[in-house]
Amino acid sequence: MKAFVYHGPKKMSLDQVPDPVIQKPTDAIVRVTTSTICGTDKHIRNGGLPEVEAGRVIGHEFCGEVVEIGTGVNKFKKGDKVAVSCITQCMECYYCKRGIYSRCENGSWIFGYKIDGCQADYVRVPYADSGMYHIPDSLTDEDVLFVGDILSTGYFGAENGNIQPGDTVAVFGSGPVGMCAMATARLWCPARIVAVDIDQSRLDFAIKQGWADYGLNPQKVDVTQALKEFTSGRGADVTVEANGFEPTFKGAIAGVRPGGTVSVIGVFEKPQLLEMQTLWIQNITIKMGLVKANHIPELIDLIKEGKLNMKPLITHTIPLSQVAEGYDIFEERRDNAIKVVLKADA
Repeated sequence: MKAFVYHGPKKMSLDQVPDPVIQKPTDAIVRVTTSTICGTDKHIRNGGLPEVEAGRVIGHEFCGEVVEIGTGVNKFKKGDKVAVSCITQCMECYYCKRGIYSRCENGSWIFGYKIDGCQADYVRVPYADSGMYHIPDSLTDEDVLFVGDILSTGYFGAENGNIQPGDTVAVFGSGPVGMCAMATARLWCPARIVAVDIDQSRLDFAIKQGWADYGLNPQKVDVTQALKEFTSGRGADVTVEANGFEPTFKGAIAGVRPGGTVSVIGVFEKPQLLEMQTLWIQNITIKMGLVKANHIPELIDLIKEGKLNMKPLITHTIPLSQVAEGYDIFEERRDNAIKVVLKADA
């Protein structure tokens, strides 16, 4: 089969590799019909996650059709259309039994990281019964494509913020994950959602889609001061860091009010400094972590009922055979690229 393979920093190629096979009774084999290029894939491509081994098939956000199931799979059958979580969960280990699926001792985030991923014709899905979700007949791949990763991650970031009705929420980083955080933050009825980014076109896009109410560009305004002006001098009740870089990390901490919550969902390649000598007295709560992806059924229902629609994030759709160019489009933000979708070759 065709697969996009990591061979080391800046060395990735579309190769012919063996088809995946059932390894355990709880496995399924899925024909990938639609997948994406994610920001984490960009980190891998550039060597930011050195633990990824050469020869690994990349990718972790996808939908597909079940073509084979192990003898221990009970919820799915051949031909089922499924959305797949980026988090693999065994449901039996210490962490799974406590609902911390992202720390599953037998799984966690492994697609395109510890095991072969989805930027390929086929993929093996471990623990299929707990990691795959039926796509309703009324929905397309594109409708639910993001539930497996970025929409779940955005929701996780908003959920960790403990948003209350009437709050001011500021999201630092208006990439796909940040926009998903904005869209899902609406579910808690904040008074205002503020997008923060140096890319003015993305701020304008987030506002146009109704995901953000205001956009703040740090190259044009003092973001911390502007957030205080929204809130009678206090600062945002909740800030979400969705980028993984020092400026957004510092901005999210500087922009939150005393007693507020900073929710960190960005993927960082470098250490960050917490200035405890000034932070300790502010009673700020900082939450962080890898998405648990445990709300996929609810997100699919919200999409089905028209309460969430993240399809506008899809700016480019190309066949898997052009995946290398897709990475360039995504990383260079060519033609205002936000999310590049890969379709199975005909």
